[in-house]
Amino acid sequence: MPNPVLRSIHVHPVKSVAGYAPGEVAVEPWGLAGDRRWTLIDSSAKVITQRQQPRLALARAETLPDGAIRLTTPGREPQSVAVPEPVSTTPVEIFRDKIEAVPVDGPVNAWFSDYLGAEVRLVHLDDPAHRRPIDPEHALPGETVNLGDGYPLLVTTLASLDALNSLIAQGDHADEGPLPMTRFRPNVVVDGAAPWAEDDWKRIAIGEATFRVAKPCGRCVITTTDQRTAERGKEPLRTLARHRRFGDQLVFGQYLVPERTGLIRVGDAVTVVE
Repeated sequence: MPNPVLRSIHVHPVKSVAGYAPGEVAVEPWGLAGDRRWTLIDSSAKVITQRQQPRLALARAETLPDGAIRLTTPGREPQSVAVPEPVSTTPVEIFRDKIEAVPVDGPVNAWFSDYLGAEVRLVHLDDPAHRRPIDPEHALPGETVNLGDGYPLLVTTLASLDALNSLIAQGDHADEGPLPMTRFRPNVVVDGAAPWAEDDWKRIAIGEATFRVAKPCGRCVITTTDQRTAERGKEPLRTLARHRRFGDQLVFGQYLVPERTGLIRVGDAVTVVE
């Protein structure tokens, strides 16, 4: 089997919105540069994701050189949103965490609200070094995370996706497969590893960065959402429940916490340190 390599990188500037795939990116202590630094919240300040609004899959965000973002949705004029000045913050509830983020003013709030058919507001995580600690059960003191589901990065492998698609093809909903990797919204995708090899990784190195493997990624209903149409099906959760259940979680991929930051590039070797 060939040595594992980094096949693709994925940055999602706005939580639950489609992102982009750069050829290289800097790894920061709380995640990839520009990844999940923005999110939508509802009128009660709770974070909105594809769990509640599958149409977010059809929106797209890309980071501009000055840190601003460019947003697109089907049938609407694109929006460019500058990084807001952190003159004040607003409370945000992201799952069980309560943090502070900087509210965004301007037409983008009406733009997104009209698109989703619900009142939403855009906020920006201005200070990821201090706003949101990682779950202490899987973190070292002082480690923080962006607006991801709980950990700085998610790694998946092409071999495991192929293995999962083979299992889906044998199941009751074979017509839903094969599934693309976009269903799982990873940050880094590895090629050249054995299927499910990532289950046994403890530490890995990519480019200038090294990572601790924190825990498996338990999957949710977002993985059943076709990222091209926003329609939902049964897979992959039906197949994961039969073949990849660990305790109360249906697992695909592993969460990473950076130990050493630096630049990673597509084509970099992926070394299993431990």
